[in-house]
This record gives sequence, structure tokens and C-alpha cells, in this order.
Amino acid sequence: MHRATFWLAALGALASLCVLGTGSVVAGLFTGGPLVQVSGASPIAACNGDDGNVGGTEFTGSEVEPFLAVDPSNPRVLIGAWQQDRWSNGGSEGNVTATSTNGGTGWSVNAQTKSSKCTGGTAANGGNYERASDPWVTISPDGTAYLMSLSVDSNLGGFANAFPSAMLASRSKTHGASWENPVTLIRDENPAVFNDKNSMTADPNDSSFVYAVWDRLVSPPGEPTEPNAFENARAFGGDIYFARTTDGGNTWEPARKIYKAGIIAQTIGNLIVVLPDNAAFDGELVNVFTLLRGAKNEKGTRGTNIAAIRSADHGATWTKQEVIISDFRRGIVVDPDDSRAHRTGDINPEAAVDPATGAIYVVWQDSRFGPRSSVALSRSGDGGLTWSTPIKVNQTPPADPGEPAGNNQAFTPMVQVLNDGTVAVSYYDFRNNTSDGGATTPTDAFVVHCHANCSSSASWGDETRVTDASFDSRKAPVARGFFLGDYEGLGSNGTAVFPFFAMTHGTDPASIFVRQVGP
Repeated sequence: MHRATFWLAALGALASLCVLGTGSVVAGLFTGGPLVQVSGASPIAACNGDDGNVGGTEFTGSEVEPFLAVDPSNPRVLIGAWQQDRWSNGGSEGNVTATSTNGGTGWSVNAQTKSSKCTGGTAANGGNYERASDPWVTISPDGTAYLMSLSVDSNLGGFANAFPSAMLASRSKTHGASWENPVTLIRDENPAVFNDKNSMTADPNDSSFVYAVWDRLVSPPGEPTEPNAFENARAFGGDIYFARTTDGGNTWEPARKIYKAGIIAQTIGNLIVVLPDNAAFDGELVNVFTLLRGAKNEKGTRGTNIAAIRSADHGATWTKQEVIISDFRRGIVVDPDDSRAHRTGDINPEAAVDPATGAIYVVWQDSRFGPRSSVALSRSGDGGLTWSTPIKVNQTPPADPGEPAGNNQAFTPMVQVLNDGTVAVSYYDFRNNTSDGGATTPTDAFVVHCHANCSSSASWGDETRVTDASFDSRKAPVARGFFLGDYEGLGSNGTAVFPFFAMTHGTDPASIFVRQVGP
């Protein structure tokens, strides 16, 4: 959930065998295993955490915004998380997890994450929050799992006006079969403050360290929490906040600011990646984020950019000056037939690291390659100090004659790097949409990959279809547009990737599916 969308607008600024896209090549093809349904009927359908006091529409039976992690100590263990029973005016009844111990072919769902009232939360174990959002899961090298949630009290009028807002971190030593009581990393009861768009990263080099990061939006004192206050406030800001554990989740350091965005400026979509612990990089951290500046034009950065800051000491200190990865020409997705909004991952950069070379790859939705939205990629080979010119990597073909031009939109990309350096990117697109006046919008998921020289667009072309058949994304929950998530899951066991994604299914507004894709 992100109120920052309003301010961004104001700136103006998987087929079981490989299916090839336009321009595909023969060498190094990926194939897909069976498509597996992870979620079914809502495990918390009978619960109403809001007590019916906040308006909005609850999409019971919907599972959206999934994320996935693979256990580095046992690659047959996968843990996913998602929003369960999404609300139209923000958040869900709670964040739910699922675990596979057989490489993704079978799953066990656990609704007792204690992220909200409906998922077992009480005043004694992290706060009796009515709604939860932004689920994120990560797993340390020793197999300890962590779940992060944005949880809110929404009795005051829905997510847009919700307070208090809190960031919760839970730990599991049972592969997600049970979750310990959450630790509150931050809780703000001020209606002019909102904590948003979190992520969490277990250090792949040392199980003692786990890093949590998010943006903390602050409007002027005395201002209401209406979105317009954030659009128009002279003193509006959204700095980066950070918390870490240095003892494997036994304790967490107090949350603290690590980057000041400035006046009429903010960050969003923060994500920490960890470089290899070797002579070249020494396990440095790189935090990638979207940077929005509406006033100050420091080094020509007014507007929207993708940026990074770095830490050489496990997050104890951070560089003050950001590195600009690229200007961010945000790719806004609309329905190809009638231009209705599809809410996608258009504000979030996603990042992954080559575990051998330390190369960092960042992907995002971008409009520079044509109308609307494509998937852009940039690479850094020097620890995030310099970045390659963005290239288009999605293989979405041009619209066929007589079909809507908007069929070529690609959106909500995720990225992973395999042990051999292969880079894989997942995304949705509308290539199979038919012109029916907006009655349906057939949508599909794909994975494209590159084996070498991946900062060159010529190296991309091998594409695998992840969906067996197109699904109608117009049946998805509506939350400022047809909504499957501001991000989707893409896990890796080092030799294959696991798209963990939401799609409409049967009578459910959205369900979670997974498919192993690899050589």
C-alpha cells in the first residue's frame, strides 16, 4: 500500500514447456515444471478485523502481493507470504504465509502470523492491528525465516487515514510452520506520520544479521493524513528508516533514519542487497530506492530517479550522498481496451546480486522504450558506484494489427541471479488480450533470462511462459485499479527460479500460484 502514488502523479515527472517470445534464440532455453496452486479458500474468511467501521469493499478470497524466499540451507524449503482478503481502501485482513518442503510441489498454509487481529495478533504480541499489508519474507543461511509486515489500526477511516502504523518483524525456526510473537520495529501514533513500503533482507554471508528498511512519510505538524496533504505540503518528507538484528533475531536495534530525502521529497521502494564477502566487496550493503524531489534540484535530480546508498559495516553507517542509477520514467499501466487503471509495481525498483561476481542488477517499469510500460534493467559491476545505461529486457511483441496498441505493456518485474550468473526477470503483460471493449483483459506471466553480457539488450531473448492459460485481470480486487500487487514473488534456489504470483482463478478475485522455471 503506498500513498506516495498521489505525489508521484503530481510530479508528472508461466505452459509447462518453454514458449518463446519474439526474438528468442535457441541456446540455453528454460523450461517450466508444473503450475502449482498455493492458496485456496481464505483461511480467515469468517473474521472481520475492522468490525465494519471503515467503509471500503473487502475482496474475500483474494490473495495478492505475494513474496517468496528459498532456504539457502535447504533449497527444497520455500516460504511465501501474501495479503489475505484485500480491502479496496487499503491493506488486507492480514498477511498469511505458506511453506513447501518438497521444492514447491506441495504447500501448507499458516494464517497465524500475528500480523493483524484476524491472524492471531493480540495486544500482548505486537498490537491488535485491524489490517496488514506489504508482506516480505527472507531466510538466513542457517534456515531461520523472518516475516515483515506493515500493520495498522484502521478504525479511524481506512488505510489512507490509518494510525497508528507499525512495522512488525516475526521469526520462525520451523520453516514458517509457526511464527514467534512479532517485534515492533517502529510504531507511530501521530496521524501526520505513516510508515510504508518495507522490505527485509537476511545477510547471505552471516546469519547474525538481518536488515529491515522502509520509508517514513511525514506531513507538516497539524496537517491531516489525507493524501492531498502529502501532495501539497511545503514541509512534506519521506526519509529512509532502518532497523537490524545482529544476533539472529533475538533482539533488534531501535529503528533509525539512515537517509534524509529533504524538503518536499521522499523515498519509496527501499530494498537492501548484500554483496559477496570477498576481497572486492567485503559484504557491503546497497540500498536501492525510488527518490522523488519536488523542490531542490541537487545535481539535477529534481523529479523522479532510482538511487542507491551504501554501507560498508553491516548497516551501522551509510553513505550520505546517493548515487543516481537512472532517471525514472514511470510506466503507468492502463487497460488496453478502455484505459481503466491497473495498479502495478510502477514505483518500485527491484534488485538482485550475482553471488559470484557481485554484479548488481536493478529492474523497473519504464516508459522510455515506447508507449506506456516496459521493463528496464541496469547493471553495476563496482558495488553500486556506477551503472550501465538502461536497456529493455521484456520480450513482449508489438500488438497485432487490429488489436489494442496497449497489448504491449509489460509490468511488475522481479529479478534473480542464478549461481552461474544467469539473470532472470519475471513480468506480466497483455500480449494475448483481445479487443472486446473492456469486457475482459487476458493477462499472462513470463520469465525472460540472459546468460552473459546482460547489460546489452541483444543478450536477452529466451522467454518462458509461466501461465498455462491467460487469466482475466479485470476480475482482480480493485484498489486504485485492478490490483495483483505492488510486487510479486520471484525466488531462486541457485539453479532455477520460482515465479510466485497472483492471478484471478475460478470465483476467487486472486489466488497464488508458483512454477519452477530453469534449465
